Amino acid sequence: MCSHGRVRWDGQRVDAGDAALLPGMPSARGLLRSVQVPEFPGVTLHEVLSRSALNEVPDGSRMPFAWTINPYRGCLHQCVYCLAGDTLVLMADGTQRPIADLQVGDRIIGTERRGTYRHYTETEVLAHWSTVKPAHRVSLADGTEIVASGDHRFLSGRGWKYVTGTTSGHRRRPHLTTNDELLGFGCSGPTPVACADYRRGYLAGMVRGDGHLGVYRYQRAGRRHGTQHRFRLALADVEGLDRTQAYLAEEGVRTDRFAFSAATAERRAMSAIRTSAAASVARIADLVAWPDSPGGAWQRGFLAGLFDAEGSRSSGALRIANTDPEILTRTRSALETFGFDAVLEERGRPNGLATVRVRGGLREHLRFLHLVDPAIRRKCSVEGIAVKSDADLRVVEVRDLGHDVPMFDITTGTGDFVANGVVSHNCYARSTHEWLDLDSGRDFDTQIVVKTNLVEVLRRELAKPSWRREHVALGTNTDPYQRAEGRYRLMPGVIRALADSGTPFSVLTKGTLARRDVPLLASAARDVPVGFGVSVAIWDEDLHASLEPGVPSPRARLDLVRAVTDAGLPCGVFLAPVLPGLTDRLADLDAALEAVAAAGATGVTVVPLHLRPGAREWFTAWLAREHPALVPRYRRLYGGGASVPPEYRAWLAERVAPLLRRHGLDGRSGGEARGTGAAGEAPSGVPGEEEASFPAGSLPAEVSTPGAVPARRGRGRAPARDDAVPGQLALM
Repeated sequence: MCSHGRVRWDGQRVDAGDAALLPGMPSARGLLRSVQVPEFPGVTLHEVLSRSALNEVPDGSRMPFAWTINPYRGCLHQCVYCLAGDTLVLMADGTQRPIADLQVGDRIIGTERRGTYRHYTETEVLAHWSTVKPAHRVSLADGTEIVASGDHRFLSGRGWKYVTGTTSGHRRRPHLTTNDELLGFGCSGPTPVACADYRRGYLAGMVRGDGHLGVYRYQRAGRRHGTQHRFRLALADVEGLDRTQAYLAEEGVRTDRFAFSAATAERRAMSAIRTSAAASVARIADLVAWPDSPGGAWQRGFLAGLFDAEGSRSSGALRIANTDPEILTRTRSALETFGFDAVLEERGRPNGLATVRVRGGLREHLRFLHLVDPAIRRKCSVEGIAVKSDADLRVVEVRDLGHDVPMFDITTGTGDFVANGVVSHNCYARSTHEWLDLDSGRDFDTQIVVKTNLVEVLRRELAKPSWRREHVALGTNTDPYQRAEGRYRLMPGVIRALADSGTPFSVLTKGTLARRDVPLLASAARDVPVGFGVSVAIWDEDLHASLEPGVPSPRARLDLVRAVTDAGLPCGVFLAPVLPGLTDRLADLDAALEAVAAAGATGVTVVPLHLRPGAREWFTAWLAREHPALVPRYRRLYGGGASVPPEYRAWLAERVAPLLRRHGLDGRSGGEARGTGAAGEAPSGVPGEEEASFPAGSLPAEVSTPGAVPARRGRGRAPARDDAVPGQLALM
């Protein structure tokens, strides 16, 4: 498979100090280097120079394609990280959200190296999952506390460090000690609740800071005088206007929205709200009156409203400007109440304009933003700011809490995120279980071959005159979007090479890391036919938590389906495996297929549980422990081998067929429209006597590119080998 060659190790792929050359590493043809890196503990990555990229499928195979590409041999799915669910993650808009509440697609803040320093940058949540692990509490000198697994990593001044480890033996690894100091901005304030006092404070800050409120008397013909009541607030940022209008409405004040001024070359467009009702204006005046003894909630709201009206963040400074001495005095007093170092800066202008500046850099700026929660989020971004802070983030203690807790982790586009104010490493992709029964046993999980020159070799092969541009499938042996892809990023080059050569291709995956490449896949689909398939396993949430505690939920996988179809690509779904007596109830199948249809899937294939040796032992033990009443039934169903008997397949097919029709998922395989099965025929995707067909959308449409050839005759059904569907549980 490999040939000898030389390569320069790319330091960007393995950070300095992260990788270690293994003593006595195996001598194999084409092997460049065998390394162990901290993010894959217990795993060896064998980097090789591959002699070929395209693998031809044997003529006798039932596969609906002629060629495959496998960037990796073996598959990484163990997840070793995780944080407690209440850990606050810094979002792209400057807010914080508990990691348990994050969703795939959320925009958050990660970091990237630019020159000498790391800088904060916006990134995306690519995967999200939960598990249960032993808890450790990391305490820092500034009061920050984080509950994490012992295998989680944080960025210190001396590189990435695990929460726990040893200085010798098999657990030897860089780990946190009291000599370490973490990177980030540290402890921040909790987001306030919008109670009545907070709302009044916000209105006081906003209206007094930037509103127009008054009662005017004027002469009228035939009368002594008239009275006009007026309130108006005009802003360029609609978030502040929306919040003000909503808070006034909660207090019984109705306002009208109107366009205040159009955009010019120098200024943005402005919108406004107003009212001229006497009772409404009087009510607003009452709401914004200075309180005799302002409480903490009022002061937080006041600072938020005034910051939205008159605040700014630029050049590393957070300022609030005004000409009213009382507003400036109350601003400074409120800031000092919460422990901020605030200084008044006189400008020496005739109108008395002055500013209150919050000192302390990013640490105090973010504490202010999280403490008061302004509405206008553009002022809250940390994009591009260097990861430097004067926060005291020395490790004070790492304590084993002595019990297990539910924990969560995410995959991001940058490989990290900010958790409770410190830079945290993430897992490159979602996890499954150590018990996965894959073809090569434990070595398949822990000895991963990476074809480092795959893209270069593939381009050479695709450029040969003999290449007929036949359908190429990715993901039929090992998942191309496994964790190692987060480090090596081979798939973008593979996609571009196939599209540039006019070669149709398909991708089959269970990894939500594929969201990263959806724009690239959509671009490729404009040049060549592209198919995409996703596997969804157990639909029931409680059963999923019991059987797959470390795996992203099926809903997260359907979010990937939705992202793919929203990009204009077809996407077929394998609903697999169906567990007899557990997930084959009519209501469960109906709910799952309804959700698959709602995600926009172009087709679905339903596959019953398959139990191979190895997985059989683990699953049998789990079944006896969790569902002992089902053990006799499973003995009858699987007593003759790894597959269910034909009678069960026929029963399941009869149950699934009307559901597929109801949800518009009964189109024939190969890209036909949903619901177009021939009269009298069973719909596509039902579990019949033989393996069911690939779902519509998972294979590229019929090729019409000049010089390309269609799929070989006889290729149209899923293979007998279960590794053709890596998205399924290895129980299959």
